[in-house]
Amino acid sequence: QVQLIESGGGLVQAGGSLRLSCAAPGRTLYYSSVGWFRQAPGKEREFVGGISRAANTPAYADSVKGRFTISRDDVKNTLNLQMARLQPEDTAVYYCAARDGMLVTTAPAAYDYWGQGTQVTVSS
Repeated sequence: QVQLIESGGGLVQAGGSLRLSCAAPGRTLYYSSVGWFRQAPGKEREFVGGISRAANTPAYADSVKGRFTISRDDVKNTLNLQMARLQPEDTAVYYCAARDGMLVTTAPAAYDYWGQGTQVTVSS
């Protein structure tokens, strides 16, 4: 059973920053396509961004481009999400996900492994 463990969520004021991290004990993230998703109450889970196994350049949803930065630390075997200029509409549970395919995809169903999620709340 692959474990993905998110950390770093919390409460922040609008305009602030947070950093999320996803650890993967027992699985080398370098050999996976890995991504971040988020789900707000009453909404579908949506792709935030990710890094494909086939490429090291992150891909982002338009809604977070220029504000969020995804990185993979191959020494610590973690996937990180640095979030800046946060807005109330960024409030959601954030999930780390991994798939065995070569490319990230925006479809949650394509991912094989999920973390338990971490809450991010942005107050106005």
